[in-house]
Amino acid sequence: MAIQVLLADDHVIVRQGLKGLLEREGFKVCGEATDGREAVRVAEVSHPDVAVLDLSMPGLNGIDAAREIMSLLPQTKTILLTMYSEDSYILQALSAGANGYVLKTQAWADLVQAIREVARGSFYLSPGVSRAVVDAYRARTSVPPDPLSPRERQILQLVAEGKTTKQIAEILGVSVKTAESHRSRLMAKLDIHEIAGLVRYAIRRGMIQP
Repeated sequence: MAIQVLLADDHVIVRQGLKGLLEREGFKVCGEATDGREAVRVAEVSHPDVAVLDLSMPGLNGIDAAREIMSLLPQTKTILLTMYSEDSYILQALSAGANGYVLKTQAWADLVQAIREVARGSFYLSPGVSRAVVDAYRARTSVPPDPLSPRERQILQLVAEGKTTKQIAEILGVSVKTAESHRSRLMAKLDIHEIAGLVRYAIRRGMIQP
């Protein structure tokens, strides 16, 4: 049976290119999404074997989408597809439990190999990713703790993207009071009390692009 793959990327041309490539290789693309939040919804319906997620997506980034998908569907493997090879992004992906980390600068064959390997239960890293980073993660010596809960991370990304508290409440399906409470709590945790500071923090954590 063909490996079922979910593709999530906010660039349509990238998704179309990936879909064509994967179908030629014998994979079945069972769902597509334009952002992390949609990726989670589509995954719940399609139950993919592997979810390929762009790291930088609006609304909910790839790392947090991977964390939610794995929580809802433990059998689904996740691969982050990204241009970022910096240690901090890789460490966050590993901490979230991602099964693969593929650089967009590598050949498409790299993604094909990654999907096949993680579907078999293995772990895959692009050749451009430093093994030293993985060793450091496994030794738990270089993983900075994340002070925020998953919900607070979602709030932070939406705030950094310029959403108002009312818009955040609507997106998350909570009351305005609850959204404001989460926002106040994350500001207190980070000791950052202005929007510009939250934006800079979100960029450093790879949640939004500069």
